[in-house]
Amino acid sequence: MGSITRSLSNNITTGGVILPAGITNSSVSAVTSFANASGGTLILLSTQTASASATISFTTGLDSTYDEYQFKFINCRPATDDVKFVFNGSTDSGSNYNVTKTTTVFRAYHDEADTATALAYEAGNDLAQSTAFQDLIDSNGNDADQNLGGTLTLFNPSSTVYVKHFIANMNTAHASNYTQEWFVAGYFNTTSAVNAIQFKMSSGNIADGTIKLYGVKKS
Repeated sequence: MGSITRSLSNNITTGGVILPAGITNSSVSAVTSFANASGGTLILLSTQTASASATISFTTGLDSTYDEYQFKFINCRPATDDVKFVFNGSTDSGSNYNVTKTTTVFRAYHDEADTATALAYEAGNDLAQSTAFQDLIDSNGNDADQNLGGTLTLFNPSSTVYVKHFIANMNTAHASNYTQEWFVAGYFNTTSAVNAIQFKMSSGNIADGTIKLYGVKKS
C-alpha cells in the first residue's frame, strides 16, 4: 500500500471538491456517470421529478443493455402523512403492474427522543407469490422537512431464463419522528422480461422528490 502514490498536482478544485485533471464541469447536475462503490460505473438513463404525482413510472430504459439497474430516491415526500412507499413491475411495458413476487423485509428504527429502538423482521410487509405492490418503507412523514431516500437495485430484468432479483435499502423520516431504515429483497417470479417499474404511495400522491434510473456498466 505504501508504494502506491498519486499526484493531485494537475487536478482542479471546484466548490471545495477536487476533480481529476481534464474535467471542466463545475456542476454536479452535468454529471451523467460516476463510479459505483460496489464496482462498475453508474450511467444515468433518466430522471423523473414528482409534483403531486399519483405514480412515477419508468417504461423505457430497462432492457438488455445492462445486467444491473439502480433506482435512486432523493427527497421523496408523501402528500399524505404516515403512508407506505411501494413499487411493482410490469412485463408488458407498463400496461399492467402485477408481476408475481416473493420477498423478505427487516427494519431498524430509533426515535428522536432516544426512548425506542428496534431491529426486527417485518412479516406483515413481505409477500409470498403475490402480484400486489411491494412495500419499500412505511410510515413516511409528510412534514415540510420530512422525506425518504434510498436505492433499489434490479438484476438482469431482461432475462427470459431466470427470475429477476431485487434488493432495496431505504431510510425515512417516520411520521412519529423516528429514523427508520428498511431492507427489502426478493424476486419477480417470472421468466418474462420485466421492462417497466412503477412507484407510488399507498395512499395519496408523491408530493415532491426525484427518482433517477441508472444502468450499471461493469468494468
